[in-house]
Amino acid sequence: MFRSWKGFAVGLLCLAVLIGATGCSGQPLSTREKGTLLGGGLGAATGAIIGAAVGAPGAGAAIGGALGGVGGFAVGNAMQNQEAQQAQTQSQIDQQQREIERQRREIQSLKTQQETE
Repeated sequence: MFRSWKGFAVGLLCLAVLIGATGCSGQPLSTREKGTLLGGGLGAATGAIIGAAVGAPGAGAAIGGALGGVGGFAVGNAMQNQEAQQAQTQSQIDQQQREIERQRREIQSLKTQQETE
């Protein structure tokens, strides 16, 4: 029983340290950083719990944190790349809408000129 609580405590401590360290950076986290942080924290907590079952909560937390961080980075990176692609697509749509509006005004101006001639 003591080992599982110790492992759980180590996992929570790792998670608290990760949250505290990133909370002090002063800038908002990117999607990639959020994924890495979340993956690392969950991996550390899970690793500590599994490690406690085999008598090595610290090693479990370290291994789980590293593996979770790598996995979280991969997921966060993919999400951030998708967000960038969506932002670029939206920018192109906005530019095309401005061009359509400009052309609409130009057509209206030409119609007005034609009516006055």
